[in-house]
Amino acid sequence: MAKKPKRTPIEKDRQSYTDYVVKEPMELMEFLAARMPDASRTKLKALLSKRVVLVDKVITTQYNCPLKPGMRVQISKEKGKREFNNKLVQIVYEDPYIIVINKMQGLLSVNTERQKERTAYSILNEYIGRSARNRKVQIVHRLDRDTSGIMMFAKDEKTQRTLRDNWHEIVTDRRYVAVVTGEMERDYGTVTSWLTDRTFYVSSSPVDDGGAKSITHYRTIKRANGFSLIELDLETGRKNQIRVHMQDLGHPIIGDGRYGGDEVLNPINRLALHAFKLCFYHPVTGQIMEFETPYPPEFKKLFLKRQTFKSATPEANK
Repeated sequence: MAKKPKRTPIEKDRQSYTDYVVKEPMELMEFLAARMPDASRTKLKALLSKRVVLVDKVITTQYNCPLKPGMRVQISKEKGKREFNNKLVQIVYEDPYIIVINKMQGLLSVNTERQKERTAYSILNEYIGRSARNRKVQIVHRLDRDTSGIMMFAKDEKTQRTLRDNWHEIVTDRRYVAVVTGEMERDYGTVTSWLTDRTFYVSSSPVDDGGAKSITHYRTIKRANGFSLIELDLETGRKNQIRVHMQDLGHPIIGDGRYGGDEVLNPINRLALHAFKLCFYHPVTGQIMEFETPYPPEFKKLFLKRQTFKSATPEANK
């Protein structure tokens, strides 16, 4: 019995997707509704949320993604293979140009020369590689390993350059929430210092000593149980900036053994720092994009009732 000839990549592509070509400018939802007139809006949104719609071979979840003539819209028939489930990374938003994630604490953003391990970058590249073998996400900015929260990657080098070269003009709001030791003396304030990366830690000077000028604005949200909940707005984005500036104020972040010492409290077994808000102009469309996550529930629990907390072991703090 003769063997069946192997399918060509084009034949495989046709069997895996329903393929459409965009002929006039419109938004993705409008395009899907026109091509699938019997499908309800709820069903069309479900296709997007299940990550089975691709625009030019890039999974797209944005219902109002702008389409241009010549673009290809594909709907995957192999739905299970397009879903993304990972305990360390949650995809908040994705379109053909950028991907916004919520990173869990304990996960590196990107590998360093000394650290070769699983990172947000490698996890996203595995995911992107399912639909575009030679495509990789591009690094735009980073979060410390022990900091959780929202961060963004570009999907191509042109978008990466646009974001990096125009970061301060494109990003309109970038905020963090933290729990620090002690009760903050002021409701509002600004910390300015010059930071120098010493490889294993970052030093801070109140005067210009050749380091990078760094500015952090803060607002105290709540004080209770010997802690303060604060929001932080970065005017600059240096390595460990928030952690060092909270140390400068005499209120280190709980769980921060590096800048708070071995005796700093660590009742939630993590660094209490979370990047909860990121707003920016889309680097391609110019549309304002706003992403916000709730404060981590373990942060809130520290303020619910009077509790007695013990210092964590040195190993847990580092």
